[in-house]
Amino acid sequence: MKVVLQRSLHSKVLVDESIVGEIDSGVVLFVCCEKEDTEELILKASEKIKKLRIFTDPETGKMNLDINQAKGSYLVVSQFTLSWAGTKGNRPSFDNSMDPEPAEALFNKFCDSLAMTAKVSTGQFGASMKVCIENDGPVTFSFSF
Repeated sequence: MKVVLQRSLHSKVLVDESIVGEIDSGVVLFVCCEKEDTEELILKASEKIKKLRIFTDPETGKMNLDINQAKGSYLVVSQFTLSWAGTKGNRPSFDNSMDPEPAEALFNKFCDSLAMTAKVSTGQFGASMKVCIENDGPVTFSFSF
């Protein structure tokens, strides 16, 4: 599983010019389920992300608050293109991406787990999406679970 996380002031996802997901302050997560991923791995990843202290504490000026403490939300977008390692050739290969049906099931479990901490909005799995992000910082992290 690969995840790219960006802290956000406001973000939205559009499909066919209609907003399908939107948040104010929080994080945008681009999520790729790969062939060897399991439900256990997905839940481990969500637990890690829920506990990240990446929001600024006004008292210290340092990143010390998690998403719940910061009263933030998640915008989760499926992105199979993260599976390409980029080490060989110039034409991306997505052979390591999980097939759509099992990937969507794990993606939904990931979102359900995140929803135990904060509001979750999503894009539309498998659709061509426009993602509009107003970065906060910018603060971006990349994870391989």
